Amino acid sequence: MPLSSTPPASTTDPCTVGSSLAMRYKKDLYAGAVSEPSTYQEAVVSPEWQLAMSEELAALERTGTWDLVPLPPRSVPITCKWVYKVKTKSNGSVERYKARLVARGFQQSHGKDYDETFAPVAHMTSVRTLIAVAATQSWKISHMDVKNAFLHGDLHEEVYMQPPPSIKVPSGHVCHLRKALYGLKQAPHAWFEWFSSVIQAAGFSPCEHDPALFIHTFEHGRTLLLLYVDDMLITGDDVGYIDFVKKKLSEQFQMSDLGSLSYFLGIEVEHTDDGYYISQQKYTQDLILRSGLTDTRIAATPMELHLQLRPTDGTPLEDPSRYRHIVGSLVYLTVTRPDITHAVHILSQFVCAPTLVHHGHLF
Repeated sequence: MPLSSTPPASTTDPCTVGSSLAMRYKKDLYAGAVSEPSTYQEAVVSPEWQLAMSEELAALERTGTWDLVPLPPRSVPITCKWVYKVKTKSNGSVERYKARLVARGFQQSHGKDYDETFAPVAHMTSVRTLIAVAATQSWKISHMDVKNAFLHGDLHEEVYMQPPPSIKVPSGHVCHLRKALYGLKQAPHAWFEWFSSVIQAAGFSPCEHDPALFIHTFEHGRTLLLLYVDDMLITGDDVGYIDFVKKKLSEQFQMSDLGSLSYFLGIEVEHTDDGYYISQQKYTQDLILRSGLTDTRIAATPMELHLQLRPTDGTPLEDPSRYRHIVGSLVYLTVTRPDITHAVHILSQFVCAPTLVHHGHLF
């Protein structure tokens, strides 16, 4: 079957996660918690974040992201900032410290600093379809990541930026951007256009229904390549050709080969004897903690049968942000839990003006 409906014996059903699991996960989460700095001044005193910033600056230099030039007359440079993120594995442990220099794109002027901004990302239906096809054909799925993806996109507009606090420049000089630095309005568009041109030159064609899904068909079979910003899935019936594609991509971009697919966009993927089992256990546990659920309440169904909710039911919530946050999180959970889709659809009808009654049916 395309997607295994019976989870492996070792997998816990997210819907049965109750108080004990939530509290144990909370303890583990706090034990391994790592602070993410909000400013450069906070980060610069940490060896881990210093190393992360050095790696980022090395990547910027390697890709020729900017030239240091005197600021031209009547030009107004935008500013930049450092953003810090602890990247975790599917089990919640720290994978690496990531520092990214981003431009403050909100300071750009349309028609002067940027024009086109749209860039497609793979549809979730395409992700599920690719996994389903791989399951029915007994294909393995490779997972790759493009390092500093946006820096591969060429910048055609004249954009000047104040240098970051971590580098020394001559007085009156600024960064004349050559590459689509993260944060720029046009950065996603520039990256996707460049990647699309490279992969199509290699013989791939974009799918008619999803331009971020590329297909290569030849006499020996098919190869599917799906791109979600800088994450990439590759599968097909010719392992030798897939290795060739991965090698060619590594020559064009700085790639990380993450091996067989196991974790993608917050979704755990396990290869079983009868296909692939997809789940969102870590995502569910995180949602439980964020929602403040500590009691064990296991329901037979996601919502009572024939329940009818109305906009006027109950007293309006003083602050609807929590309701909206939880409903939005549940919408993404339906990626692997289609059984809750109807209940989430009902509750999402009231995100504009939820009441205490609507809020009560979330739990």
